[in-house]
Amino acid sequence: MNDGRIRKSARSVAVALVVVTPVTACSSGGGDEERPVPPYSAVDAAQLVKVPTGTDVDPAQPYTVTAEGGGRITDVTLSGPDGRVVEGELSADQKTWQSTGRLRAGTAYTVRVAADDGRGGRGEVTGSFTTLQAKELLTAELGPDSSGSGVYGVGQPLTVKLSAAVKDAAARQEVERGLTVVSSPAVVGSWYWVDDQNLHFRPKDYWPANAQVNLTYDLAGVRVADGLYGGDSKSLALKTGDRVEVLVDAGTHQLTFRRNGQVVNTIPVTTGKPGFSTRNGVKVVLGKEADVRMRGESIGISAGSSESYDLDVKWATRVTWSGEYVHAAPWSVGSQGKDNVSHGCTGMSMENAKWFFDNTRVGDLVQVVNSLGDPMEPFGNGFGDWNVTWEDWVKHSAIGKPVSTAGEGGDGQVSSAMAPQV
Repeated sequence: MNDGRIRKSARSVAVALVVVTPVTACSSGGGDEERPVPPYSAVDAAQLVKVPTGTDVDPAQPYTVTAEGGGRITDVTLSGPDGRVVEGELSADQKTWQSTGRLRAGTAYTVRVAADDGRGGRGEVTGSFTTLQAKELLTAELGPDSSGSGVYGVGQPLTVKLSAAVKDAAARQEVERGLTVVSSPAVVGSWYWVDDQNLHFRPKDYWPANAQVNLTYDLAGVRVADGLYGGDSKSLALKTGDRVEVLVDAGTHQLTFRRNGQVVNTIPVTTGKPGFSTRNGVKVVLGKEADVRMRGESIGISAGSSESYDLDVKWATRVTWSGEYVHAAPWSVGSQGKDNVSHGCTGMSMENAKWFFDNTRVGDLVQVVNSLGDPMEPFGNGFGDWNVTWEDWVKHSAIGKPVSTAGEGGDGQVSSAMAPQV
């Protein structure tokens, strides 16, 4: 396509006249008899209405059918290749019909128009047209990546990364209308615009345990802003597992592990010492590494410093991209349950770390309390989404209100290569 223009097809668009003929049927009296001829005659409807055709229809504008002369429009059906009907409105004088539903770019449509001449003549005319191709497509990457088991913890937010910045409020609303979240059981949730290209979705509370969650991006051909239309549709399906909530109390040096509301383990730990205090707040498990190398240089500690370290660490469960983990720290067992001596991570014995590693999954919740550290960042260093109040979360939706995830028939990227700290 040159200069965003579409070459008009040399193929002409056919317009068909449907002739209305009398119908005969068997009567209930047992004999065949002809039904009365309707009090109207067939006419050439193409002479009564103007039906736009061609290959250059602007999808940003309403499609309009108009009556000519003494003609009146009685019915219009406009549908796409999937059979989906585009809604429209007929004027009170029956002289104009205009689409009110959205037209998609680069899409072929069929239109059927019924009309009468005001003198007892009726007919139908059909036509077709194709909308202009989009100059720029808005595509989306959906998260989390469920290429593995597809089962996540109840704290896992849904994410959408757009291919282009969307700043206009109306355009953002269009994007949100093209995003559908359906879950069973259903919850109340909302989108949050982290920036011009990234959105997160979370429920008011955590996801239910053992739930089915589906995310769909369906804006294909839909106008988002001037010159910007939705790209290919995408979908994502995942499940949640048990409700796992971990509480790390930096004041008592204890980790409490709950599954579905029940305490199943209490583990002595050590957290960040002064100057390296662990972040307070709710975090979400980002990944698990059975063996990871941790070096002090990665968090700004010079190699010659007394704080320098270079360690091979086992059973590491990551909770921030900047390098905070829950992991095995056999070198600090004497301080675990008694004192905070780490460089920001939550350390425990080899045996306890292996148990923790085996009993958590991506999306599980880890909350730190009573630390001297800063609050967990809401965005950019993992998923601190749950540290945003629900009221503030909803305010950052373009639509500005919560939505239900009860679907039809239902109930209801930061690099992970950033270095770790210990």
